[in-house]
Amino acid sequence: MSTHARPLADWLAAQSDDALAVLFTRRGISAQVSWHDFFDAAESLLEPAAIERFLPRLTRAEAQALLESSSSRADADSRAAGDDLLARTALLRSDGTPYPEVADALATRQLEPAAAEHPVAPSTDIDAAHAAERAFTVVLALADVLLTAAETPLALLSTGALSATERRRLAERSILDDTADLDALISFALDAGLLHASGRTLTLTARGDTWLRLPGIERWAALAESFRTHLAPALRTSSGGWIAPSLWADAHPWDPNWPAVSAELEHRAALLGLTTASGEPAWARPLRLTGTADVDALRTLLPVEVDRIFLQNDLTAIAPGPLVPAMDLRLRRLAHRESATQASSYRFTAESLTLAFAEGETEESVLAFLDQISLTGVPQPLRYLVAQSAQRHGLIRVATDPDTGRTTVASSDPHLIDTMGVDQSLRPLGLVREGDHLTTKVGRDTVFWALTDARYPASAVDAEGNDTRALRTRITETPPIDSPDADERFAELIARLRAAQGADADAAWLDRELENAVRRRAALIVEVGMPDGSTRELTLEVTGLGGGRLRGRDRAADVERTLPVRSIRSTRPAED
Repeated sequence: MSTHARPLADWLAAQSDDALAVLFTRRGISAQVSWHDFFDAAESLLEPAAIERFLPRLTRAEAQALLESSSSRADADSRAAGDDLLARTALLRSDGTPYPEVADALATRQLEPAAAEHPVAPSTDIDAAHAAERAFTVVLALADVLLTAAETPLALLSTGALSATERRRLAERSILDDTADLDALISFALDAGLLHASGRTLTLTARGDTWLRLPGIERWAALAESFRTHLAPALRTSSGGWIAPSLWADAHPWDPNWPAVSAELEHRAALLGLTTASGEPAWARPLRLTGTADVDALRTLLPVEVDRIFLQNDLTAIAPGPLVPAMDLRLRRLAHRESATQASSYRFTAESLTLAFAEGETEESVLAFLDQISLTGVPQPLRYLVAQSAQRHGLIRVATDPDTGRTTVASSDPHLIDTMGVDQSLRPLGLVREGDHLTTKVGRDTVFWALTDARYPASAVDAEGNDTRALRTRITETPPIDSPDADERFAELIARLRAAQGADADAAWLDRELENAVRRRAALIVEVGMPDGSTRELTLEVTGLGGGRLRGRDRAADVERTLPVRSIRSTRPAED
C-alpha cells in the first residue's frame, strides 16, 4: 500500500468527471476495473508495474517534462509543462514533482538528444508520378479485398491476422507487387470502417459497400483522411495534420516497440502516396498542414476513368482505361476479370452469367447494360451466350417448405435431381430424396449458393414460387469507427468512485491503513489522542481490527493493547 496514495486520492476526488475520463483514457484504464473508491484508484495508478507500463506511452515532450519536473533547476516553461502533465497522467504531485514511485522508475531512464527536424521538401516530378501510381494501385487492390470479403467473409486466426488460405485467395486476385502489403490494406479498411472484424471473420460493412461505388479519387481521399485520423496522437498537430515524417521515429523515445510501429506507419503513408523518397507530393502537403488533402493535384496524375468498353467476338470485354467504379462493379457481376491493369479485360462465361442471374440479373437487364456501355455493340456470340444462360437459369428451383421449414430442391429435369442426389461435392448439404424432389434442413440461401458454386442452374424462389434474390453474405451495419466517448465509457466507474466518497476522508483513509496493516501483520507508529488533550505515540505490531478498536502488541512495554480507533490521530510505518 503506497503511503503517497492519499494525496493522489484527494486530488482525483477534486477533479471533474470529464477530467477523470480523460485521465483514465490516457493511462489506459479499463472501464471495467474493479476499483471501489478513489483510494483504490490512487493505489493502482501508483503501482510500479502500472507506471512502468505507462512510461513508454509518453511522448518525447511529456518524457522531457517529467524528467525536468524532478530537477530543482526546472524553469517556468518546464513547471507549466509539468502542471499539464499532472492533469493528463497523474504522475506528479501537486507541487509538480514526481511521486516517489515515479521517481524510482525514472532513475533508470534518460533521453537521447531529439532528432533534428528537417524541412519537408516537395517531391520531384518523377517521384510524385510514382506516388500517384502507387496510390491508384492501392485503391484498386483494396477494392479487390472488399469484393472478396463480400463474396465470403475473410477468415482470421486467433491472433487477428489473416489465415494462410485467405492470403492465397487474396494474392490470386491482388494487383499489388508485394502481397506482404495485404496487412496494410486490411488496416486501411478497418480504420476507415470498410471492413468489420467480428469473432474470427472480416465482413464488408455498409460503409465499405458505399466506398466501392465512389469515384477513384474519392476512394483515395477517404483512405487518406482515415489514415490521418488514426495516427498516434504524438504524430498529430493541433491544426489537424501531422508532424514532419522525420520526427515520427522519435515520438515515443521510451517505447522499445515504437521504431517498428513508426516504420510501418511511414510505409503505409508511402503506399497511399503521401510521402516519397525525395519529399512530399503536392496533394499531401495540405493534408499534413491542415488535415485536408488537395485531391485536384492528385487527379491530374491519375488515369482518366472511362465509362465505355469494347465487346469482342471472343466473349471478352476490353476497357480502354480504368472503368468508373460503379460500372466496373456491375461488369464484374457478369464476367470474370482477367487482368487489372489500367486497360482491364473481362471474359464472359456461362458460369459468370449464371452467377449474375443468381444475383438478380435477367437476360433483358444484361443486354440493356451491355448495349449502353459498349463502343462496338453486343456481338452475336455474346448475345447467344446470354440467352442460353438465361434459359438454363431456373431449371432447379430452391425454396423453403412453409409447412416443415425444410429447404426443397425441385427441377423439371429428373436427371438433374438424380445427379444432385449423388454429387459428392453437395454431401455436406445432407440432401434427402422425397418423391420427385430433394429436401434438407440446411437454409435455402446456403443450399442455393452451394448449387450455384457447383455450376447447377439454380434459382431461389419465395413462397409464391417467384424468383427472389438469395444472400450469399450479409453486409454488416457499419459500426462506429471511433471508440465510444470517454465520458460514456467511464461514467459508471466514476459514479461508483463518487458514491464511495464519504464526508470524512480522513477516517476512511485511517480505516484503510489499519485494515492493510492487519492483513500484513505490520508494525505501526500510532499517534493516540489522550483524555487530557495530549497525544502519545505507540509502536504496535497490529494483530486485529474490529468493533471500532485496534489490537496489537506494544513493542516498548511488551504488552497487548486495545485502542479505540476514534482516538487514533495518525499512523506511519515503524522502522524494523
